[in-house]
Amino acid sequence: MATTFYARTIPRTSEARAREVNEAELRAVLTMCRELSDEDWRRPTACAGWTVRDTLAHTVGQYEELPRPWVVLRRIRQARRNHPHLGPLDGHNESQIEDRSAVPGPELIGALAHYAPQGLRALRRVPAAVRRRVRLSLLYPEAKALPDDSMDYLNRVLVTRDTWMHRVDTSDATGAGLVLDEHDREIVDQVVLDLSLAWTAPAVEIDLDGPAGGNHLLGIGAPAATFRADAIVFARHVSGRPPRGPLHMEGEPGAREALTAARVTF
Repeated sequence: MATTFYARTIPRTSEARAREVNEAELRAVLTMCRELSDEDWRRPTACAGWTVRDTLAHTVGQYEELPRPWVVLRRIRQARRNHPHLGPLDGHNESQIEDRSAVPGPELIGALAHYAPQGLRALRRVPAAVRRRVRLSLLYPEAKALPDDSMDYLNRVLVTRDTWMHRVDTSDATGAGLVLDEHDREIVDQVVLDLSLAWTAPAVEIDLDGPAGGNHLLGIGAPAATFRADAIVFARHVSGRPPRGPLHMEGEPGAREALTAARVTF
């Protein structure tokens, strides 16, 4: 029988481990994208209005901006003009896609291979003390809802989590195989940790299957409910994406309702 661990004891990804996870995820994304057909790039994803090509254009834009903050500011200004109905972050993301609207999917693969290593190196070159002090919400007010509103959290967790979830989106949209290993487990563990930090409902046990899975307890005390799912199905659920697999919830109604409503930022 699998051992159940208290979710808040999951360690935050270390800087050294973040580098390994970042690089592993980048290799996984590039490998998947190189197998896509011309038709695959046009397929819609779980991100409303975005095709597979659009998700990669967004991902390229994320890494491109890490060593080039002036590009972020330009896109935020562009979003205010073009998408006044959207929040700063969503509008900025649309600007990333618009900047590469004419670039075909296969060329975006090369752009990602070029910009992602630059972006990751740029993040690591910022002194850790500075990363901890710089607030992401200075650019995006939405970041105040994060468990840690800092550039350090972006480096250790968020930049890779976003890339990873869009790899899941691409797999869902195209049927491309989703190859999972230890780095995927690290990403899912950080999702569970973030969920636990915000958890105020009765204690629940989360039993996640698959290579990226594990058993964890949210809250304190005997579990009032149990949540069972594949780890990737769980990630889709807490990201707010439509389910693509069974979610099994048993136990106290209030705890089940909290599990149904649970969300984590990706």
